[in-house]
Amino acid sequence: MLISTAVAEYLRYCAVERQLSAHSLEAYAIDLNDFHRFVGLDRSVESVASADLGAYLADLLEKRTLSISTARRRFACLRTFYRRMAASEGVTNPFNDWRLELPRRKGLPSCLSRTEVRGVLSTLASAWRVCPSSPAPLPIAVRLMIATGIRVGELCKILVSDVAPEGTRVRIRGKGARDRHVYVSDAVLRSELVQLLESRAKQPTRDAHLFENRRRRPMRPQSVRVALRRHSEVSTSGRRITPHMLRHTAATLLIERGVDIRFVQKLLGHSSISTTEIYTHVSDEALRVSLEKADVLANLAA
Repeated sequence: MLISTAVAEYLRYCAVERQLSAHSLEAYAIDLNDFHRFVGLDRSVESVASADLGAYLADLLEKRTLSISTARRRFACLRTFYRRMAASEGVTNPFNDWRLELPRRKGLPSCLSRTEVRGVLSTLASAWRVCPSSPAPLPIAVRLMIATGIRVGELCKILVSDVAPEGTRVRIRGKGARDRHVYVSDAVLRSELVQLLESRAKQPTRDAHLFENRRRRPMRPQSVRVALRRHSEVSTSGRRITPHMLRHTAATLLIERGVDIRFVQKLLGHSSISTTEIYTHVSDEALRVSLEKADVLANLAA
């Protein structure tokens, strides 16, 4: 089987059976097609050997000087691809005789400070013209992301029927067809969600999307990204803010407030707690506050 045919079949499998998001499918396609171009467009899946994997790694790191994290991601995609090919087509998995050995560097997640969060919410509220009878969906959407850590793709999939009438609970359609519930503790945000539900009650179907744009069409992830980018452009810090930074911020703030990491894992929809553990780092602000309270030198005489 040609690699091109196998890649197309694998992407179909990821879309239909694994129910991966369009964003994930696009990333998988980029990674697999990059490897396809490297080994040759006329190559078959069966012809790839461990030597090809080694040569591809050298090309990524030495010739193209890509980052180690990029190389790890490319090979993680390749590994799952060949695992699927071995199971479904009986293809010999070249990873059986080859192991990727690269240092795993865990960088700290990019989070927003409390001042930056307030600035984002203030800018969005000002930019969206609010009238008393119509709640502003974009500022509410961003507040929900900050409060619960949901992904921007998950946000845009929320239906009216997914939200509890009191605005206390929202059903999230997560990655890989893993649904979960998130809970809204903030009274103001709950009230805003209830207002949105009431405004959507006039819709002809309960399957209407909760968040819509000015044209009454479902809000898209790109709309949120553009709104945050515009805030970045007018912000005094000039820091580029992305939707995923809101997710990182939510998780970090919860950990700092003492929420059990297992609860944060469930809230974020992580299948493994090891993914959530990155948020257990002590932030600079939390460290500063803790050290001020301890004040070791001042308490030497105590």
